[in-house]
Amino acid sequence: MNWTTPADIRKQVHKLWDKGKLLSALLEGDTLFPYRAALKSPNSIELSSEFDAVRKWIEDLRKGEEKGYRIVWRELNHRILGRNSLPKEIWIDSLDQALAWIGKTRDAQVFKTIADETKRRQPRLLQWLATHPLQALEFAPVWIQLLDIVAWIQSHPLPGIYLRQVDLPGISSKAIESFRGVLSELFDLVLPPEAINPAMTGVKSFCRRYGFRDKPLRIRFRILDPKQAIFPSEDQDITVTDGTFSCLNLHKRRVFVTENETNFLAFPPLGNSLVVFGAGYGFEALAGAHWLHDCEIHYWGDIDTHGFAILDQLRASFPQAQSLLMDRDTLLSHRQHWITEPEPEKRDLSRLTDLENQLYNDLRYNSFGSSIRLEQEMINFVCVELALHRLQ
Repeated sequence: MNWTTPADIRKQVHKLWDKGKLLSALLEGDTLFPYRAALKSPNSIELSSEFDAVRKWIEDLRKGEEKGYRIVWRELNHRILGRNSLPKEIWIDSLDQALAWIGKTRDAQVFKTIADETKRRQPRLLQWLATHPLQALEFAPVWIQLLDIVAWIQSHPLPGIYLRQVDLPGISSKAIESFRGVLSELFDLVLPPEAINPAMTGVKSFCRRYGFRDKPLRIRFRILDPKQAIFPSEDQDITVTDGTFSCLNLHKRRVFVTENETNFLAFPPLGNSLVVFGAGYGFEALAGAHWLHDCEIHYWGDIDTHGFAILDQLRASFPQAQSLLMDRDTLLSHRQHWITEPEPEKRDLSRLTDLENQLYNDLRYNSFGSSIRLEQEMINFVCVELALHRLQ
């Protein structure tokens, strides 16, 4: 029989806890209680055919009343069994009752302490507590530290120092780094818009988003034109910070971006050109080099869905970027080197050309087979040389 049992009712209350609704009720006012639980009871046929089971079910529900709920009864006149009382509704009357029944009274007290301290020191963060109560409970041992860090950034917006230089008693820079995810959400609630860089998102961009100094991004590139060598050696493999790269003013005619280190190192000599060792989805290091907007940019990535997604992202910063060796003919002529792409991209990409988009759709919808991928390093080198020759 699938009639509601005391254990089922307890599960319903636990779901309220798991959704954060019981803790939120401590902040937002207790409008949740009295709470009517879902109740599935015997129908008329079952009353006749399973009378002993029904009586046992009623006894079990009565015993459960001691654990935290109240039964509303209804009188039933059955043509065979006569007059009987059956449970009609199940009610949990108060938040305290619900918390005690599932053993969460102490957790609720801890949350209430967090909420009271937050209301006193950072009332704007109460909305975060209301929407993330269980997460807040996880941070309970360090919540006071988090409030201290929030207060510090309010007093030092756009600090312009490294996290290592933040001077807070009992709080290390390692702790701040560990809490970047939650601190980002809290900072966004208390800081004025001018103290936040909205272009910087994600945990890795925490420092740049809130005006801390960050370790510089590094760009690795090679000068492909022997006549324009920077150093008096054949080795023009150079790594500089993004700030230095932005100030180089190299103004090469062509800039190639490739994701594979071997391809980067083997890239053939080419007049008035350089090649950059790419960084997957991260192009923020290149974005500050405004002189790149005056260059031809050619992106050479894998022929798979993520390769086209990276190309699409590169065009967000450099709309003039063109794809290199990422076409249908190249893919089909290297069929023997196809492998399977793990976790293919499925979203629409708005910055691809018509031909690129057609190939991308064929890949994401498995027109060639399941999750086809051609890695750039598997393309015959003669194809690379021919493609570069056509650009001259």
